[in-house]
Amino acid sequence: MSAYPDTYAVPHGGRPPDPPELPVGADPAPRWPAWYAPVGFLMGFAITLVVSVIAGIIAAATGADIENDTPPALVVVLTLLQAVILSGTAIFLAGRTRRPRPWHFGLRRAQFWPSFGWAALGIAAFFTFAIAYSALVTPEGDQTVTEDLGADKSTLALAAAGIVVIVVAPVAEEFFFRGFFYGALRSRLGILAAAAIDGVVFGLIHFTGSDSLELLPILGFLGFVFCLVYERTKTLYTVIGLHALNNTIAYGAETDGWGVSLSLGALMLAGCMLGPRLFHGPRATAQARG
Repeated sequence: MSAYPDTYAVPHGGRPPDPPELPVGADPAPRWPAWYAPVGFLMGFAITLVVSVIAGIIAAATGADIENDTPPALVVVLTLLQAVILSGTAIFLAGRTRRPRPWHFGLRRAQFWPSFGWAALGIAAFFTFAIAYSALVTPEGDQTVTEDLGADKSTLALAAAGIVVIVVAPVAEEFFFRGFFYGALRSRLGILAAAAIDGVVFGLIHFTGSDSLELLPILGFLGFVFCLVYERTKTLYTVIGLHALNNTIAYGAETDGWGVSLSLGALMLAGCMLGPRLFHGPRATAQARG
């Protein structure tokens, strides 16, 4: 028996099976070093900052007044680029350990009803905390994401911003923060410690100024809950769905664009329920039980 659980003996120098044959119930994910988490975070946002500066220079050269008011179209583009950069950073670092596979990041099938139950429990815990926190603190701050994205400019802008908030953000942020960041921390830390660190960082990235400061504990707890739900369900689709549900409610309330918000939210929830069954076979279900 090999002393290295993440390697496979290959006779005669051939390639291992793709994916490697594992016993039922085994966890196929590699143990990424814990330092991948902070390095991936800093690398992703450093690259995003550089790209943002370059994009700002180009926008200013074309006549945009970015000093006083960043054009919503530029914010949308930069948000999409950030999603790509964070995901790419996670895949790049993961590839330093082993060739990345979808299930390494939690993109796999799991039993529906247990996952649904944990998701319901998680969102109920979050709303309970949010209500209690709001009653005690009475936060008056607000995020400016929808305004920055120009959701109030037109119906087309409302739909474009909705896609960013309800579709792109849940997928990219869950892929990075739960699928990669939390996964790397779990190689060294226990569930609660890793989830707490993940939650704190997740809350901090949503800081948009002093007006949003009082909201960060709520968002931090949301990230903490997502980690716990992901830990129990072993599938990223569950937390992507929860994230999309939360953003659907928040976006609809902030913009009064409930038609766009509910339509996109319904599509995301349907995708999270049907996607695993369309793109992942029964083998992934067995692996997800590990």
